[in-house]
Amino acid sequence: MVGLEEKRSKVLIKGTKDGLLFHLADDGDFEDILNELALKLREAPEHFFDGPTMDVTIQVGSRMLTADEEAALRAVFHGHRNLVVRRIVADTQTITLPRQHSPIRVISGTVRAGQVLTFEEDVLLLGDVNPGGILQSAGDVLILGALRGIAHAGCRGARDRIIAAALFVPTQLRIADQLSRPPEEWSKNDWAMQFAYLDGEHIYIDQIQHLSRIRPEAGLYFQMEGERANG
Repeated sequence: MVGLEEKRSKVLIKGTKDGLLFHLADDGDFEDILNELALKLREAPEHFFDGPTMDVTIQVGSRMLTADEEAALRAVFHGHRNLVVRRIVADTQTITLPRQHSPIRVISGTVRAGQVLTFEEDVLLLGDVNPGGILQSAGDVLILGALRGIAHAGCRGARDRIIAAALFVPTQLRIADQLSRPPEEWSKNDWAMQFAYLDGEHIYIDQIQHLSRIRPEAGLYFQMEGERANG
């Protein structure tokens, strides 16, 4: 019976050399998971919260949290002062490109309205950025899907970064400290396979087939995507 309850549990807790790891299931209603997490903390022995400060890492699987969801998750721990939430992490994978190229962070899913995802390395999203969602990186922003929200490349100030998407209909583009709102007619057309780059003080848009002149490694991803779509 105990084994059956554990199997159904949406919240797993285990100790690590760095503190405590809370693994939250990435399926099911998020509010139900928060309730189960709160219950587990309430049912923990009192001495569990009387000890030294413990760092907490929360693993949310493939679930992408909105700002409100992350705030609600952190709030569950507010009454337990010795549990300090240091990191909330989602499942991602890092691939290393050959030769001189930097690693690219690869993520899957949809960036929904209200979400802001930030990365220090180049990021490749296998999915969409919806209106109201923001995907930003200190490096390049590559989207094998639809960009309908906001993308910010070079968010730490690098001006040689690019934004590329398989379907390019953003509400706003940002590269370094420059921003550009697309012309009104963009909302009436689906612009496939395009990228944005910064030249001087202006952001320009070009067809994806020209991307290899600026980012050869990034161009490969969209070349493969185009071949797959046409095949």
